[in-house]
Amino acid sequence: MRRYLLALSGICLSLSVAFAQKETNTYETMPTDSLSEEVGLIPESLDANVDSLLNTWHIQYFTKKDDFCEDSEFNVSFADSVYVDRLKRLPRIIPMTYNPVVRNCIELYAGRRRGLVRYMLGMADFYFPLIEQKLDAYGLPLELKYLAVVESALNPVALSRVGACGLWQFMLPTGKSYGLEINSLVDERRDPVKATDAACRYFKDMYAIYGDWNLVIASYNCGPGNVNKAIRRSGGKRDFWAIFPYLPKETRSYVPLFIAANYIMNYSCDHNLCAIETSLPLATDTVMVNNTIHLQQVSDVLGADIGQLKALNPQYKRDIIPGSSTPSVLKLTAAHAYAFVTMEDSIRKYKAEEFLANLIPDASGNDSKSDTKERITHVVKKGENLYTISNLYGVASRDVRKWNKLKSSKVVSGRRLVLYIDNGGVRLADKPSASSEKPASEPASKSTAAKTQVAASGDYISYKVKSGDSLYTISKKYPGVTAQVIQETNGLPNSDIRPGQVLKIPVV
Repeated sequence: MRRYLLALSGICLSLSVAFAQKETNTYETMPTDSLSEEVGLIPESLDANVDSLLNTWHIQYFTKKDDFCEDSEFNVSFADSVYVDRLKRLPRIIPMTYNPVVRNCIELYAGRRRGLVRYMLGMADFYFPLIEQKLDAYGLPLELKYLAVVESALNPVALSRVGACGLWQFMLPTGKSYGLEINSLVDERRDPVKATDAACRYFKDMYAIYGDWNLVIASYNCGPGNVNKAIRRSGGKRDFWAIFPYLPKETRSYVPLFIAANYIMNYSCDHNLCAIETSLPLATDTVMVNNTIHLQQVSDVLGADIGQLKALNPQYKRDIIPGSSTPSVLKLTAAHAYAFVTMEDSIRKYKAEEFLANLIPDASGNDSKSDTKERITHVVKKGENLYTISNLYGVASRDVRKWNKLKSSKVVSGRRLVLYIDNGGVRLADKPSASSEKPASEPASKSTAAKTQVAASGDYISYKVKSGDSLYTISKKYPGVTAQVIQETNGLPNSDIRPGQVLKIPVV
């Protein structure tokens, strides 16, 4: 699960005193303008844009801060003896060593990344119970849940620059090797339950090798090969702090950040940090779906909020549940789960020609998932890179390079890439020609009139919403653009639009 990480702003200290424990507050905290040569790098999750994170669809349920928590913009620093004592009092199996590196990581969370901590505290109420349930089932230390804090900042749809995805930031090959389904419609790395189960199996496998939890955590970041190399270079020592100087830079700060995450998530109030409350439902149930349906069909028939459905089912990348190819899980609130069972047939039929118009079952006649490959062409959009494109379709970036004879990972906007995707048994139908889309009775002047309402503006076209328009009908005017793309491009919380509203339509 190794990936490129951003630089940890300055932990400037000498390794000769790095692991000495002191009883007074003598350690320097991190400057913000220098790069540590000794300690290394931090996960991309710590540089997440908090404002952007809070505006994504799966977080739109935040309401207010806890009125009984004293929140402030000012951090409170403590003597080293306080930090040592607090770490000792945490219920834990994994050793929580305190040293200058750990202190600086605590200061990073409590100081510069206060907004991110508030978000993580709010999401912990929703995600920690299901993570703890899996950890307990595998007999693993419950404090491993804080590794998801370091990995993704508890963002189930987090995607790193090199393609690591989900709460546990699995790379595509590792995710598939642990049985996670990843294709153009489904990415189970984004499924909190299944991804956590896969992470638990990884932890078990690595603990059987090392018998030391800190080494297991280090291997999660850089892989067992790099940990083994560091052990050999240290003369055979099997302790994280002993092999610390021999680990890759991005791994040196990994265990310290894990310890710091344990600390800050338990002692946030002491640093004037309060959780942002969320109304994500804690009482949920799951149903098995045996038909291909769109989340919007479920939303409209059951009266369930579409954003909440997406938040509960982040594994469906395009809001489509491919139940016709294999029974698929749908998570709902308890009340909606009961209603779904009684109304499933109505949901399947509701506006199917609208929401599933471009999807048809795989026509191979073979139920085997090995026969669901489809050749498609992807036109690179502005801001995309090889890794984001690969993750969109669930393929390896190296394969995309091979298929298109690319010499590097750079792709320019407008380039057409050939991909061979696993469609999961449900694929996009060929788009009808422009002439076949228009009813025979439609006068030519109507199409011309529609075009006069749009004006080119850079890489977007401006479209003024008319009475009777929907995101779906608008998307049909622009081949290659879906209703979901229009919604996301314009930052709309749902599919509701109003006459007179001006929308940006991406040029593809």
